[in-house]
Amino acid sequence: MTVPDIRTTASAVDRAEEILTPDALAFVAALHERFASRRDELLAARADARAAASAAGRLDFAADTAAIRSGDWRVAEAPEALRDRRVEITGPATPAKMAINALNSGAKVWLADLEDASTPHWHNVVDAQVVLRDAARGTLAHTSPEGKEYRLREDAPLAVVVVRPRGWHMDERHITIDGVPAVGALVDFGLHFFHNASVLSASGQGPFYYLPKMESRLEARLWNDVFAFAQEQLGIPYGTVRATMLIETIPAAFQMEEMLYELRDHASGLNAGRWDYLFSVIKYFRDAGERFVLPDRASVAMTAPFMRAYTELLVRTCHRRGAFAMGGMAAFIPNRRDPQVTEAAIAKVRADKTREADDGFDGSWVAHPDLVPVCREVFDAVLGDRPNQLDRLREDVSVTADQLLDVASAGGEATEAGLRTNLYVAVAYTAVWLSGNGAVAIHNLMEDAATAEISRSQIWQQVRVGTTLADTGRVVTPALVEELLAEEVDRLRGEVDEAAFAEFYEPAARLVRDLCLEDEYVDFLTTAAYELVS
Repeated sequence: MTVPDIRTTASAVDRAEEILTPDALAFVAALHERFASRRDELLAARADARAAASAAGRLDFAADTAAIRSGDWRVAEAPEALRDRRVEITGPATPAKMAINALNSGAKVWLADLEDASTPHWHNVVDAQVVLRDAARGTLAHTSPEGKEYRLREDAPLAVVVVRPRGWHMDERHITIDGVPAVGALVDFGLHFFHNASVLSASGQGPFYYLPKMESRLEARLWNDVFAFAQEQLGIPYGTVRATMLIETIPAAFQMEEMLYELRDHASGLNAGRWDYLFSVIKYFRDAGERFVLPDRASVAMTAPFMRAYTELLVRTCHRRGAFAMGGMAAFIPNRRDPQVTEAAIAKVRADKTREADDGFDGSWVAHPDLVPVCREVFDAVLGDRPNQLDRLREDVSVTADQLLDVASAGGEATEAGLRTNLYVAVAYTAVWLSGNGAVAIHNLMEDAATAEISRSQIWQQVRVGTTLADTGRVVTPALVEELLAEEVDRLRGEVDEAAFAEFYEPAARLVRDLCLEDEYVDFLTTAAYELVS
């Protein structure tokens, strides 16, 4: 048997030797050798499926999987640690201080995000694994440069850790296997599983995962096969892993049942990822003309009929199959220096979570510890002593393909103010991403890669169809984008120091300009930005 050539090509990170052991890297290489080619085939299939759907201007529920949708089956019963998920806090797994705050927050679950709220800088990739290793063993601690100590609380339960690896599309170019960059998702999963599966399974705390950005049931099947292989290799009982899939792409909305079916022995639920979902609508139907042009992203409410169709179908699908339906992120965050901003943020989050709880969701996400009590209070009022709402089957819900695709039901308009906001957010977020931070507060909203993606995608789409802006009457052209981009970049120049502007904001502005104005649409901002990361 040929031994693969495994190499790491990045600078050293503190405690990396505990993570990048020969056995751990060999395990990652085994995953890569067995599954990377299938990943590549599925990514190619994505492109073919998108081109066909965009040319047709529609999607539909597949006829060849009707038997799955009508069949009598359920996912595996949830382990005790995952039966009550009424409030989940999301955030990056590094630095340790933020991880400790999330674990101590009072949330039932911490989504330890190695994807949209993180960046693939090598330090983050490795340090996140160090943090997760310590968290699994209850030894996670941190002392700040000022001497402030952060420790895991002992007076109340800690949040259960659910890890979100990168999506299938990302590579990890700091690890090569026989000269080929490793699959980022397999690096994230493989290192976490290798170091923590035995510890977590012994304590009944996992290993648990969130799976992002899938577009088909075959991508879910691939994850199921990865889990089966990993458990067999390390002697973990089959079915120990539990995974929640994010339904954050428009093709996945048409395959919810099939995706749960493919992952049924390891499935825990589905999540409604709103910003990535809107990003996907634009990306998937970018060649289909004005019918799929969204208004300003801030005006697309979750109460829009096409978004209601998506979320209500998700609840019905999950509960019919014994899986949890998890609500999405409310991006509003409190500002401890401005009580009025905080009051407004809490009111908006409360309204959002009330809608989700009343619709039958079993829990929802928040991005800030101060919002955990708000979400918990709302779901407590609906759940009472029950751990979830699996008994609410939502048999009143019936959703058609046309309802899922009724983008015009969003109402609203495209405005110059919205275009400026998109340019500002895309540049500001990308600059912070390039600096190594994947989640950032911008104007009292928590922005991550999903909001930057929808921002730059809307601009690309508006240029292609020549959108007329409702507030100024101007047509979106490359020249107008260049003009407004220059003005928004000047605005950012006045908000950050000159060194940071030169190092991060100027390259971010160039990248955003290119992504918005190139003839060929680039599928992911983060893959393009990754080329600028050392």
